[in-house]
Parts: sequence; C-alpha cells; structure tokens
Amino acid sequence: MIQTGLIPNAHSDLVTDASYDFYGQRLATCSLDQRIKVWELDENNSWNVEDDWKAHDAAISKLNWAHPEFGSIIASASFDRTVKIWEQVSNPDVEHQHSSTRWVERAVLSDPKGTVRSVEFAPHHFGLKLAMISSDNTLRIYECVEQPALTSWQMVDELDVQTIVQGPSPGQLSRAQTMALATPTQTHGSLDGASASLVAQALQQGLQQSTNAAAQRQQMGNREADGGWCLSWCKDKYWGEVIAAGCGTNGIIKIIQINSRRSTTLLSLPANSNTATSTTSIPPPSQPQASSSGTGLQSEGSQPDLRASTPSGSSPSNAPTTAITSVSWAPSCGRSYHLIATGGRDGHVRIWKLKPGNDGLEDSENSDEEGGGGRDKDDSDGEGEDSKWTAVVVADFDHHRSVVGRVEWNITGTVLSSAGNDGRVRLWKATAGNVWRSAGSVGVEQADATASAKENKDVEMES
Repeated sequence: MIQTGLIPNAHSDLVTDASYDFYGQRLATCSLDQRIKVWELDENNSWNVEDDWKAHDAAISKLNWAHPEFGSIIASASFDRTVKIWEQVSNPDVEHQHSSTRWVERAVLSDPKGTVRSVEFAPHHFGLKLAMISSDNTLRIYECVEQPALTSWQMVDELDVQTIVQGPSPGQLSRAQTMALATPTQTHGSLDGASASLVAQALQQGLQQSTNAAAQRQQMGNREADGGWCLSWCKDKYWGEVIAAGCGTNGIIKIIQINSRRSTTLLSLPANSNTATSTTSIPPPSQPQASSSGTGLQSEGSQPDLRASTPSGSSPSNAPTTAITSVSWAPSCGRSYHLIATGGRDGHVRIWKLKPGNDGLEDSENSDEEGGGGRDKDDSDGEGEDSKWTAVVVADFDHHRSVVGRVEWNITGTVLSSAGNDGRVRLWKATAGNVWRSAGSVGVEQADATASAKENKDVEMES
C-alpha cells in the first residue's frame, strides 16, 4: 500500500524539483518563484518549513544534496546560468545577506553559457565533486579545493556532450599503454600505436568543437522548448567516475567515463532502439562530421562507433527522435550489471540494463604483476566480445501519455518512480521472475474510474 502526504501551497509558483537528503528526513524544494525551501519531517509525519530564502535571479531548475560526511550542503541550478553552493550553519554571520536564514551562500559557479538544467554531486567516495549540464550542451565537472570552507571550486573537466569521442574504458588500456601517453614531463614517451591515435583524435575533437560551437549556440533558441538536459552519476566505485548524460533533442543518453587525461564515451543509448553495443576500437579522427538527427544513432566524426540493432516489434531506426528529460542510474547493490532509467518527452519510461565489458583494471594489474606484460592475447586488440559494453531495454512504459519530467530510483535500485505531466507519480518494480510491472500510482486528483487495462500489463526482463 502506498502512503502519501500533501504539502499544500508549498510555493507561490510551479514547483520544479524536490530532493530528499541522505536520510530522507528533510526535503528541499525549488520553484519558478526563485526560492528554495527546506522541509523537515516531524514525529507526526508532517512536513514543516525549516528554512525559506530567495536563491537565484531566475527560475530554479534543480536541487541536489551532498553526502552528509561533507556537512549539510545543497547545490542549486538555475536559468540564470549559475549553480550555487549552500551550506547550513547554526550561527550565520549577521552581516551576510542571507542572515535571515540558516543557509549561507558559499560559492557561485558561473561558467555555463546556457541555462543550467541539472546538477548532481558525485558519490562521496570520489570526494566533494559535482557535475552540471546546461543548454549549451556542455557537461562540467567541479571539485571543491577548499574544505570545509566550500568557497573555492575548480573546474576539472568541460565536455561537449554531442561531440565527445568514443574510447575504451580504463581497464581496456594496460598499465604500459597508459604510461606510454606522452606528456610535457614524460619526454621518453613514444607516440605510437594506440597512443598516437588517442592524441590525434583528441586534437580532432578540439577542432570540431571549435568549429561547431557557434552553430550549435545559434540553434539553441529552437531547442530550448523541446530539448532535454539531464545527468546521473554511476553509484558504483569500481568502474570509476562514470556519468550518464543527455542533451538537446537527439534522444541519446551517453555513458561517459570521466578521466583526468581524456574523458570518453563508453556507450550511447538511443531512444528509438532497444539494444546498443559499443566497440572499444577508436574510429579514425579524420572522419567528416555528419548529422543524422532522424535516426537513433548519430554519425559524427567524434561519434561512437556504435552498432545498434532493432529487434522485431521495436521502434525502427529512422523513427523521429525525442528529447530525454530525465535519467537516473540505479545503485548496483552487488549486481553484475547496471540499471539506468530514462524519461522522455514522448511519454515513455525506459529501463536499460547495462553490462560492462570484462576488461577491468584488476585483470590488467594482475597480468602485470604476474609478468604477463598486460592483457591476454585474445584481448590485446580490444575487439573481443568480452571487451564491449552492451545495453538492452528491459522495460518500456508509456502509461503517462505525456511528457515525463523525472525518474528516480529508491536507495536499493529495486523500485523506480516516475513523474509526468499527467499529474501522477507512478511506481515500477520487478517481480521475483524479473518481470517489470506497475506497482501503483499517486495523483493529486482522483484517478479515472476506467483505468486502462494496460496498467497491469507485464514487461518481460531479458536475461
């Protein structure tokens, strides 16, 4: 049974986001009224306003709490093209402009050239980092360099999501290959083989980004209303800093490996195809850029060498694309695969099952320690089937029949919730037989008496 509560008149305008803290005892909400409110759950299971303040000069799009080991910290993203860092203090400075509240503005990140649509702190084992994505199609990663002051944040990576190159996962490169990358302090490094390809492709990527940035910004006005910008961190420490991100109207979610040397795309998830397979080979850097916005896959010079097949009964590859408005990476909780949920403007909630390639860092390190000189011979070319990331859609629901604005997993990654413009929050859960089905819905208004029989339709989960 679903238990619900209602907070009437929470804001004076449309509520754009709501985010629970780590313990689920406090709730932060934001709105078009440019204000942030923090609510606390009392012993009577009622939500009471703890703090309320004007946070931005434009509508606020997204909120996110940092892990409690760093303190009570909230990041807010806004249409004023900034992300602000807020910290709760017991005795705020009386001279501070927000002295009427217990939340103090610690930092303002103003690098985005477009409206900031999503912000999310990294899992705590990576330190105090956050990622943001804005309507300029750029993913930016920041790290706090002054803790616990929270006043100084350094941008450690800036990626154009649409043009980021395809590359192997870190485990695909042996330790010897990694050390062979030449740097200004490594004059002995030889630029041959895979290393030369990496450097050449990185240069090509920079050229493409510079030549296409102006054209993309000119088209931004047409994409603002119909686009979607979203991101979600991988919660699993083993695979390193990996982010699922989407931008614009192409309907593609990219799985991006964040790396201090060169961040790359591991896999792309097209909205109008039910399967996706990445290759670990690096495409030639001299391929000309080509647009194929009418397909589930884009063909660009820096686009992944992605081979996606469409099973019978699924959407054709030339179906119109639609923007993905929300993405959520489920906690793995010991699973050998990952689950990623997406919500789009087409009203569909999709659940992707991702299987990483068997090219972990441990295998490479063990081979070095045993004197094997790197990977096994079968995997040395990077083209083995076990080295590829694969993905398949295991559930596809269109019950909202309107734009899906948000998808979110529970703490164990076993229950998915989605919110749509139909005014309902719907829950999805897998049964013991790995069959995804509706687990109920909640709405402010009474549901129609003639509920569609499709509500109870099961969706088989592929093995």
